[in-house]
Order: sequence, then C-alpha cells, then structure tokens
Amino acid sequence: MDAHQSPERTPDGHHIVVRGRKWRATDPSVPEEIAARLRHHLMAARRAVRAATAAGDEQGERAARARVNRAKIALGERGTPWWEQPEDERRQRWEEGLDSLDGEERS
Repeated sequence: MDAHQSPERTPDGHHIVVRGRKWRATDPSVPEEIAARLRHHLMAARRAVRAATAAGDEQGERAARARVNRAKIALGERGTPWWEQPEDERRQRWEEGLDSLDGEERS
C-alpha cells in the first residue's frame, strides 16, 4: 500500500486492515478538518511518547500516552464503538476530545 492509497476496510466499514491486522476505523462522521486536527494531536502525542521513553521520563510518557488515548477516542478508534453511538454522542465525543487536546496544547 503506498502512502496515498486508503487501507482496506472490512465489508461493514467498521475496521481497516493493515498487514493482516484489523484496527478500528476512524468515525466517518468526523468532519475532515476536525479529523485532521485530531490526527495532528495524535502524531504529536506519539512523538512525545517516543521522546519521553527515550529520556526515561515515566511521568512524561504516561501523560503523552494519555493524550494518544484521548485523540484515539475522539477519532472513534477507541472507547464505545462509533457505530453503536447516536449521532449526538459521536459529535460530543470528538468535540470534547478536540477541546481537551487544543486546551492542553495552549497551556
């Protein structure tokens, strides 16, 4: 799969398949602009996990992993499956997640 090709999806659209492994797909109802901002936070948090781990900073690593988790939940990739949530709960999930991550970035 090249960088511009979308990953394979399961027939129900709930998961993507990467190297034979199923992963929960991002909630398709998240607007692209919001999803892009959440992915930015996710990637920054993953870099922070790597840096904290390399530095032996356990507290920093825990905080960065918590940010990864918040971003993944906001994207619908963790927590209650997005396909089991009504639209208003899905919207609330990504709005609250983005507000939390944006707020943390500003502080």
